[in-house]
Amino acid sequence: MRQLEDCERLAAARGWTVVERYVDQDVSAYSGRQRPEYRRMWGDIEGRSIDAVAIYRADRLHRQPRELEAFIDLCNAVGLTNVASVSGDLDLTTHEGQLVARITGAVAKNESDVKSARIRRQKEQAAEQGTVSGGGTRAYGYDQTGLVIVESEAEIVREAVRRALAGESVRGICNDLNERQVTTSTGGSWSPQTLRRMLMSGRISGQREHKREIVGEASWPGIISRSDGERLRALLGDPDRRTNKTARRYLLVRLLKCGQCGEYLVSAPRADGTRRYGCRKGAGFSGCGKTFINAEPLEQFLVYAMLGRLDTRELAEAVAQRQNEPDAERWQQEADEAIARRDELSLAYGNGEITMLEWRTAREPIEQRLTAARKQLARVTHTTALDGLIGEAAALEQAWESLDLSRQRAILSAILDHVVVGPARRGYNGFDESRLRPVWRF
Repeated sequence: MRQLEDCERLAAARGWTVVERYVDQDVSAYSGRQRPEYRRMWGDIEGRSIDAVAIYRADRLHRQPRELEAFIDLCNAVGLTNVASVSGDLDLTTHEGQLVARITGAVAKNESDVKSARIRRQKEQAAEQGTVSGGGTRAYGYDQTGLVIVESEAEIVREAVRRALAGESVRGICNDLNERQVTTSTGGSWSPQTLRRMLMSGRISGQREHKREIVGEASWPGIISRSDGERLRALLGDPDRRTNKTARRYLLVRLLKCGQCGEYLVSAPRADGTRRYGCRKGAGFSGCGKTFINAEPLEQFLVYAMLGRLDTRELAEAVAQRQNEPDAERWQQEADEAIARRDELSLAYGNGEITMLEWRTAREPIEQRLTAARKQLARVTHTTALDGLIGEAAALEQAWESLDLSRQRAILSAILDHVVVGPARRGYNGFDESRLRPVWRF
């Protein structure tokens, strides 16, 4: 490294013996991030292990005035007076030398601030124009330019989208891709976070994002439709979507309600490990604590009840009507209009036509409108989980045990809204279906 060699030559010229080298590679003094080697140097100065410091330039050591002041205090505290710079003398023992160091640091900080503002504005302009921002890791599904679809990867994107919209968990899709040795754009394994971020991105539907918000149409083609992108964001962004591991062990979480207090039943296993649902009370729970029911026979009963409804003509007609009704298109249009209105508002603020206070005040009802539209889209999307299954109860029964638990739950909850569970009959120890009052969607 040239800068290190220059520092070593400076030390030799001063007659200093080099005992340590401190190099924070690719970590700017301006960034504010932790610099491990700088902290190590600080510790060595504090411990009086070194009595001189050779640096390339003052602004390579500090670009934050507060850091420089702390360094000056440290040098004064331990009596370190030998601080030399390749680019010129640096005397921190005099007020004049400290003033020069402060001025040099202030100028360097101003240069960094100007550069940062320029880069930030370039990114904002690129977002407004829908162009590729450049740099970073290659986006999965696109070539290095970000403008051309890589069809082999695009097929994986479409498959993941179909499975997610059908109710399969992101973790389940992720595990399957890794088992099939389908790698990311960098050749690594998929993580749920990486896959979720890709599925929720505007990029794959041909939309430009800036700071995780869609700001307009992109200059590259979409791999999926814009409406599918909106449905995905509505589905994966739903706060009611449960992702904790405990909940996944129970098929009927948030599908069972207590017949006495109306609260949802949660997992409440017995001491011997028997799976059980219960209306729990106490710290962290708001139930009455009076309703419990064993999970195994209840789940079997409701799965067979669901399979029985799956082959009925009434369900087929109801699902067809739901899928053909204009609700999906209407709510998609509502979401699109809210996004367009939000974009217009951002442009007005960017052009200085409105103040930040006016922007925030006007943005809140638009965001509320967009959130409501996305929730309705998620509701309409429920029937996607039944694609290819209506009239195929026998085939589904055979495949049921092999399905991911999140996929099982998506199918069941597409037909079943919830079940009200009544109190147990005294002296009756077997499974009692008379306690159940199912509320079907179809």
